[in-house]
Order: sequence, then structure tokens, then C-alpha cells
Amino acid sequence: MVPTWKLRAAFAQRLSAMYGTEVPAYTTLLEVAGQVNDEVAARDPDAARFGSIDRVTAERHGAIRVGTPGELRQAARLFAALGMHPVGFYDLRDGEGAVPVVSTAFRPTDPEELDRNPFRVFTSLLTTGDRRFFDPDLESRLDAFLARRQLFPPELLRLAERAEADAGLPAEQAERFLTQAVAAFALSPEPVDRAWYAELERVSAVAADIGGVAATHINHLTPRVLDIDALYRRMGERGITMIDRIQGPPRWDGPDVLLRQTSFRALAEPRAFRDPDGSVTPGSLRVRFGEVEARGVALTRAGRARYDHLMAETDRRMALRPDADRQETARSLWQRGFPGTEHQLAVSHQAFFTYRPVAGRPRDGRCPPADLTGLLSHGWLTAHPVVYEDFLPRSAAGIFRSNLTGEGTRDADLAGTPFDAHRLAEAIGRPVHDPFTLYARQQDRSLRQALFTLQAGAALRALDHGELIDTEATGAAPTGTDPTGTDPTGTAPGTTIADRP
Repeated sequence: MVPTWKLRAAFAQRLSAMYGTEVPAYTTLLEVAGQVNDEVAARDPDAARFGSIDRVTAERHGAIRVGTPGELRQAARLFAALGMHPVGFYDLRDGEGAVPVVSTAFRPTDPEELDRNPFRVFTSLLTTGDRRFFDPDLESRLDAFLARRQLFPPELLRLAERAEADAGLPAEQAERFLTQAVAAFALSPEPVDRAWYAELERVSAVAADIGGVAATHINHLTPRVLDIDALYRRMGERGITMIDRIQGPPRWDGPDVLLRQTSFRALAEPRAFRDPDGSVTPGSLRVRFGEVEARGVALTRAGRARYDHLMAETDRRMALRPDADRQETARSLWQRGFPGTEHQLAVSHQAFFTYRPVAGRPRDGRCPPADLTGLLSHGWLTAHPVVYEDFLPRSAAGIFRSNLTGEGTRDADLAGTPFDAHRLAEAIGRPVHDPFTLYARQQDRSLRQALFTLQAGAALRALDHGELIDTEATGAAPTGTDPTGTDPTGTAPGTTIADRP
């Protein structure tokens, strides 16, 4: 029997190999990322702070786009076979560079499964009913086109169901499953209807990439790197054109937080086109690219609010001084306005950490204090950052926008189709997990175990009453008042957005 995590690891590896043959610049990206990671690991004894070098080297995330709720449900079935579940809701339909999709990320939710293989797929659903992008006639024709296609073969879906139910597959069936799963995301050789694609592209290049072709495909794959600034420079030295900047927080002297991303620009790929007279002629499309990411500590809702404020202030200042250096403007704001150490992030409840008791602490007759600052400052506990496993909608939209062939059209005077996590969960047919709650449960579990080991009764009582950790800041319910009614130790299934009142 091939267990779930080995299926996931093999799928990620094969998908990466396949994408490298389709987009050779991606192979260059992997080479440079590997070189940078080896150099950082050799010079920095703390390089494994956000995961072992083996995990970082193997880590990938992919991105796909689907057109209908039915296609999304089938994709969810496929990813469930790999131990990947929908986490988070991302609405990319508003703001600069808006595109007509809503998204979630399929990924493992258990920390042990993430350590085994953290493969994740950012999955976007086309919102054909959004009148800001599609009028009724185009919506009707687009829905009809999407209804005629089939993304995943029936045998693949049957194998996925069995893999999910049995937590793995026998070796022969595992091979068939993996072969068909990778093939489902390969670039289709079927000719593209030139006129239909162009009509959708006038609305949005993303809409055309989803609804203008007969199959889905990997839009990009993303390795993880330990120094994204060094990689950005080296890719340019290799002659690879990168997008204009690194998305996310700036490089600064404080803790690495959330996610920094960049990509090389989408390259023109040869495609066959079917013209109105039925003839097939050569052409090209520029929709696929290679992305790279650097991950930091996961922020609580309070920390995320601070992050969003600093990003908005950076935007405001750049609007006043368009010629200023954005990186330096952001760095200056962060140096003054964001906690400068992981200790400050922990005690101000602005980031998530796991906690461990300090072994061999000298006996001095004192009992462990009932506050987090005291437990850390007086040597009772050590804090270890929880890696941010998710995405930033602003960064995702920024990279999408940087790789579009045109601005598209959007009528901002019309009302958008209401869409939230609850509706997305209904479309998927599965609950969408709240990432803040997943991180909070991981933190709470480790803290509770550490305090139990220390026999820190007063601190445990404070934790039970929501006093040791500010649950309003973290965005999680106090232990014992979990709105899902799940076991407060975190042994029951994770809280989901769809379950929350």
C-alpha cells in the first residue's frame, strides 16, 4: 500500500518534472533556488528555523484554474486523495488588476503531514455570473462551453475516491492514479478556438486561460527559497526576465513574516489555433510562468492587521511620491511600525509559535509564572515560529497582473456576485478550513503540552480562561468555547469556516 503522503510527494515530484519539460525556464529556476538554498544552509546555522533543508528543497506549490463548481468538486476529490484540503478564501475580483476568480488553497492541514510533504495547490474558480466582467449573453455561452468539457477521466476520479477512503492505494493502482493525475494537468495539444479565446481575453486573460481552452493545466509551479532577493538577482544574471518586484513584505532587519513571492515573466508558448474557416494555424500564448517564494512566521489576526496597515501606508506614500524606491519606503515604515524580534511578536500575540519547555532549567524554588512574557523571559519556555503555509491575495493578484497580456475590462459600476467562504464551501462540497484557527490550534496544543510538562498549573488555568494568549488577537476562540464544539485539545478535526456561526 502506498500511503497518502507518499502519493502526494510522488505527485509533486512528477508534476515538477513534467512542468520542467513544458517550461524550460522553470528548470533554471529550480537550479538557482537549489544553489541559493545550499549557500544559505552552509553559512547560516539557523537556516532550518522555518523547516528542514530537506523540506524546503522538496517544497512546491502549484496553481490551477477551473471553470465550474463541478470541476472544482472533482479537483477537490483528486486533492483529497493526496491528503490536501481547502484552506482559506481569496477573492481576486476587486482592486488593482482584478480578475474574475475566487480561490482557495488545497494543502495538508496536519503539521506532521506538512513536514512529510507540504505540497499545496492554489486553485481558482471562474465566476461566470459576475456582471462586472460577463454580460448575460457571454455568461450563457461560456457556461455552455465549460459544460461540454471533462477535465478528469472517470477512472482517475474512482481511484481518487478509493485513495481517500483507504488512506492510500496498492502499488499498481497508485501508479495508474499518479500517471493520470499528472496527465490531467499537462498542456493540451488540442487547437484553441482563436476567435473565442480572443473574445474572452478582451474581458480577462485569466478568463481566457480558463474558459477558452478544452482542459485545465498547471499555470505555474513554485519552489521555496531561503533568500529570495539573491535568487531575484541571479535569475536576471541568467538572462531570465523577472517581474518588476518581489511581492509581500519588504526585506528588513526584523523577523521574516508571512510570504514573499516573485516570478519570471510568462513566456510565449507555441499553441495551435483553429481559425473561423476551420483551418489550424500556429500561434502562441503567454499565460504560464515560474514563481518562487520565501516563507516566514504565520501572523495572528492582530499581526495581519498591522501588516495590512503598513502595506496600505506604503501604497499611500508611493502615490504621493511615485519616483521613490518602494522597497526603501516600505523598509522604513516596517523598521518603525512592526515588532522587531520574534520575542516581541510572541508576547504581543501578533504571530503564532509552538512552545517547548526548557530542559534542565536550574531549580530556584520558583513556580512557573502565569503570563507568557514571564515564561519566555525567565527561561521556562522557548518559542519556535509556525511557518505560514498559506497565501496573500494581494500578492497573488500582483503576480497574476504582472503576467497578463492586457488589462481586460471590468465595469465597476455594476454589483459583483456575492461570494464568500461559505459559498465556496458549498461549491466544493467540502468545508473550507480557517487558516487562523489551524495555526491557533497548533500553538495551543504545543503550549498546553509544555505547561503540563512544567506542571505550570497557574499558567494552564490562565490558558483555559483565554488569559495567557489573547484569543481576540489570534482570531481563535478560547479553549473550551470552540464554536465547532470540537475537543479543546485539538485532537478532533479542525475548525472550518463553514462550521463557524
